[in-house]
Amino acid sequence: MSIHDTTEKRFESDIEASFLSPSGGYTRGADTYDPRLGLHVDTLIGFVQRTQPRAWARFVNQNKTDPTLKFCQALDAACDSMGLVAVLRHGFKHRGIPFRVCYFRPESGLNPTAATQYAANVTEVYRQWHYSADNNNSVDMVLVLNGIPIFAFELKNQYTGQTADNARRQWMYDRDPREICFQFNRRILAYFCVDHTDVWMTTKLAGKDTWFLPFNQGSNGAGNDGGRGNPPNPNGYPTADRWEDVFQKGSLSDILQKFIHLQVKEEKQRKKDGSERTVRKKALIFPRYHQLDVVRKLIADVRANGAGHNYLVQHSAGSGKSNSIAWTAYRLASLHDENNRAVFSSVIVVTDRTVLDAQLQETISGFDHTIGAVETIGENKNSKDLRDAINNGVRIIVTTLQKFPVIYTEVDKANGRNYAIIVDEAHSSQTGNSALKLKAALADTEDALREYAELEGKAEEELDPDDKLMREMIVHGKHKNLSFFAFTATPKDKTLELFGTEHEDGSFHPFHIYSMRQAIEEGFILDVLQNYMTYDTCFKIAKTVPENPDVPASRAAKLIRRYQELHPYNINQKSQVIVETFLETTSKKIGGRAR
Repeated sequence: MSIHDTTEKRFESDIEASFLSPSGGYTRGADTYDPRLGLHVDTLIGFVQRTQPRAWARFVNQNKTDPTLKFCQALDAACDSMGLVAVLRHGFKHRGIPFRVCYFRPESGLNPTAATQYAANVTEVYRQWHYSADNNNSVDMVLVLNGIPIFAFELKNQYTGQTADNARRQWMYDRDPREICFQFNRRILAYFCVDHTDVWMTTKLAGKDTWFLPFNQGSNGAGNDGGRGNPPNPNGYPTADRWEDVFQKGSLSDILQKFIHLQVKEEKQRKKDGSERTVRKKALIFPRYHQLDVVRKLIADVRANGAGHNYLVQHSAGSGKSNSIAWTAYRLASLHDENNRAVFSSVIVVTDRTVLDAQLQETISGFDHTIGAVETIGENKNSKDLRDAINNGVRIIVTTLQKFPVIYTEVDKANGRNYAIIVDEAHSSQTGNSALKLKAALADTEDALREYAELEGKAEEELDPDDKLMREMIVHGKHKNLSFFAFTATPKDKTLELFGTEHEDGSFHPFHIYSMRQAIEEGFILDVLQNYMTYDTCFKIAKTVPENPDVPASRAAKLIRRYQELHPYNINQKSQVIVETFLETTSKKIGGRAR
């Protein structure tokens, strides 16, 4: 064996050892894989028999001949119709018999049955996983949950002259998407390309059209200002936290239950005859590293410190902010304390974006059917609907800031009610009248009275709830029953002071950062300054005169010259140059998604 082979095997062995450790929670897989069924059959059937013996007995009674094969076929039919993500979360039924193919980690230790079911899960790691009946190809490493392959990894070692780029090409050109294990949302849910310094991922194999996203912390670590990549790791590989933390058993359960989700969009396409048709496009959304990190850190802080704190999330355009807000809202709405009481009575998402309203409802409904409906107070509803939703304790409410001034005196001031308020695109204007009325509507008046009494040395019953100073405390101060989670790409000083975390030197900082620099370097937004040019300079370059005869009179050059010749400050001409440049050049960037 060459030294290159030895170092590559050592890299794989280090990763496997982490998965097999007590904290990793995996065992080394030994079951034979059936490529026709896309399952480790004995492991799957063993799990069902141990955890659901009555359901299995009923199934066998209905299927006397080869019940094992028929169960695998029933599972495959459910994955084909519902998708594997839905089957993992909600199980499936066959002729009225309900089955679960996995159990998720319970939120607390109050339910011993749920803890026992979660412990019954069989999480295995396989190396050199042979996936096909038609060839001898293998995937470097696969994580398998109760016999179902979930995540797959191609591992590359820089010392052998290969990187994650080689892994990407391998997934694109050497893996047949028609194999049952590689079919979209039917078996493997995400594919990873891993080397010492970089990780990339995709949720759908589509040959040369496969689209990979970076799954890296950022050059200065997750949540810190920096660029692409991963910070140095004094104790190992820069990418080691992926297998030492992100994909360990507990985290795997969390991702499957509360993060990854199926997004369905309807798009209109024009046919050759000029007519239009509606096409439904499906995509599996797997959280990027900063999204996973910010949600988990927010929840951990709230769980440790309770309500009454503000958080500023500075995430650049291109960060996937809508999904981050949806995940945060869901987690906050389902968060319980050690006594199994909901931390927040309601989670209120304040936004002006209708696209977020629909996406939030779709995302939440895909996670959990028990949390209750997401109620949107949109254009077809009024402020009274908002008041009723808050008073009735609707778990997640999506509304606009402008509806609060109308109802701020009508919200029930029930003692002990806590609210999580997620502010989309927080900026300085939200310190204005509407935001103050929002705080006045939701703040615990009794708590403010007690605080005021302590300051003034007066008894609570002597205080007037309409006292001007008390009203100022309600709208300006922090309140034990209100937690603000503000998301913005470009916080102003006032926004930092209002929502940021105060350091010992008195300065205010974001709770979590995904920087514009990282978004640019990872290819999610364009650097607008990279090709910046003044109109005068652009005109001089484009001008086809004797001193510059080699520049062709292209359409863009004609537009620029027309702008210069007609009027140097003509807004119409300037707009036309911008629009033409966008349509002909910019709109084709970032895979045709630039805007």
